[in-house]
Amino acid sequence: MPRKKYTAEFKTKIVLSILQGDKEFNVICSENGLNPNMVRKWKQEFLQNAYLAFGADSERKAVQRKEDDLKKKNDQMLKTIGQLTLERDFLQDCFRQAGETIPRIPEYDPKG
Repeated sequence: MPRKKYTAEFKTKIVLSILQGDKEFNVICSENGLNPNMVRKWKQEFLQNAYLAFGADSERKAVQRKEDDLKKKNDQMLKTIGQLTLERDFLQDCFRQAGETIPRIPEYDPKG
């Protein structure tokens, strides 16, 4: 018989009902057809990781701030590239209209 997999939400619901103490541990297990040893492990894991409920929010906010900063920088770079492209095109048109050859800009070499 294959093992039944339980969702995190279901496990949380069971553990919280045990911690609230409205019903006896064994009653909750039998009503839900659960092995008490398995539920004890769920409870232990839940309590060991409870601190993550408060730390995750601040970590998520820090990651969101970094993403927002990167997006702003990216938007600014795209704006700058667009502006430089317009300026280049304008200057190229000016050179063409004047009958001048367009000066060649040397390739950028990051190694120097």
